Amino acid sequence: MNTFFDTSDLCDGEILLSLSRTAEAQPQKQWLPAYYFDICRTDGTKVGTCDLRIGHNEKTAIGGNIGYAIDQPYRGNRYAAKACRLLFALARRHGMQYLIITCMPENDASARTCMLAGGEYLGIEPIPETNEMYLEGGRLVKVFRFEL
Repeated sequence: MNTFFDTSDLCDGEILLSLSRTAEAQPQKQWLPAYYFDICRTDGTKVGTCDLRIGHNEKTAIGGNIGYAIDQPYRGNRYAAKACRLLFALARRHGMQYLIITCMPENDASARTCMLAGGEYLGIEPIPETNEMYLEGGRLVKVFRFEL
């Protein structure tokens, strides 16, 4: 993929996604093209970050297409679920028909975010020993699928 789309419209009236960078694919590492955003309230206050990986491969089956983190003082406002919905629109522009989001089994807040964003819980999967997440101590992930 050589084309990244304009993302200036990723706003829902409460939050906006401010593009911080893009990254081209790195096939030798199985890294897909990706967008990286700051999640901001419309008054400009940064409340977290999120990213979208375009496409599907073995890594997204375990690591997901979307990652998010909300800064501690802003948690509980559903900003991550709202950011996911904005990223769904961007993924559709890329012709994607579904997305995967995963989280650690003990991360109840992230699992709630996936449910709030409309995900279908597919179950718990083992992390392969060759995956970076395994090397960082992860062994299992909860997997959610989002039809676009």
